[in-house]
Amino acid sequence: MRFHTRKWVKPEDLNPNGTLFGGRLLAWIDEEAALYTNIQLENPKIVTKYISEINFTSSAKQGDIIELGMTVVKFGKTSITLNCEARNKMTRQTILTVENIVMVNLDEEGNPAPHGKTQIEFVKDRIK
Repeated sequence: MRFHTRKWVKPEDLNPNGTLFGGRLLAWIDEEAALYTNIQLENPKIVTKYISEINFTSSAKQGDIIELGMTVVKFGKTSITLNCEARNKMTRQTILTVENIVMVNLDEEGNPAPHGKTQIEFVKDRIK
């Protein structure tokens, strides 16, 4: 799994317990999944279709740095399925895992559209 994004836990990210609000972390994950899919499918028109069970295993506090990792589980005809892990860079503990995030490729009218991708591509490999 590659960890592409880091987020710094700030006061506005905390819940009443003084730890990272789960909803904030899920918003970061949804955004990271969208960015990752946009780059993989080379299309900014994508939507989140499904996020599987989320398993919180630890937390974070103000000042901690969170790393978000994504990897492709499979390529569908119009979708891409991702796996995600969020970990605390300071404590080195996994905060949560998400087994499946399904992102759907859309055409200009907002309908699911085939993307033609079958494997992970790195931007450096697209530049010739």
